Amino acid sequence: MTIDLFREDATLRECSATLLRADERGLLLDRTVFYPQGGGQAGDAGELRLADGRVIAIADTKKGEGGEILHIPAPGVALDGLGSGLAVTAVIDWQRRFAHMRFHTATHLLCALIPHPVDGCSITAGYARLDFHMNEPLDKEAITAGIARLVAGAHPVGHSWISDEELDANPGLVRSMSVQPPRGTGRVRLLKIEGVDLQPCGGTHVSNTADIGAVVVTKIEKKSAMTRRVVLGFAPS
Repeated sequence: MTIDLFREDATLRECSATLLRADERGLLLDRTVFYPQGGGQAGDAGELRLADGRVIAIADTKKGEGGEILHIPAPGVALDGLGSGLAVTAVIDWQRRFAHMRFHTATHLLCALIPHPVDGCSITAGYARLDFHMNEPLDKEAITAGIARLVAGAHPVGHSWISDEELDANPGLVRSMSVQPPRGTGRVRLLKIEGVDLQPCGGTHVSNTADIGAVVVTKIEKKSAMTRRVVLGFAPS
């Protein structure tokens, strides 16, 4: 199992690590700051820096087996000479990650503003969307204003851990119908926005809603009789 440093501190931009394996599946490290695609959030990109000066561009990060986190090299990157035990420095593309953090936290604000179950989610560096299980109409301007109010409220964002059994005893904490809380380690991570939202989430987030910045609803779509899609974007500077 890869030690996932981002779970406790999403602001870490790099870490030292040891290469465990390099093959067609990707590069496996003993520890990493790279977030793997999951829970609707895109995986991190960045680079692995070697002591001899070589730099391996990482285009994506995905989950492997048994808690492995696989760093996917960019197309055409040579992996010659990479063996187990090699020391590397893992460095994420911070601009991309910070966009993920801002959008992911903003989707939690959406959940607070629209009290319906979520049955679809996508978080990228360019946009975020949530699909809500509902049939009522939604007002784009009103939701944008609601997000702005919660951002301006500067609500602290933090996390804690509960056991699988505690989560089972509190099923109302789970808002998502499509993505189940990450299990398997005996504990589940709870994301808490003070006075706004509390739900299981393994993604990366900013530490205060004020750090989200200006986010607007760019589109609301009726995807089916019982699905309304809300798409978020960054407001033009």
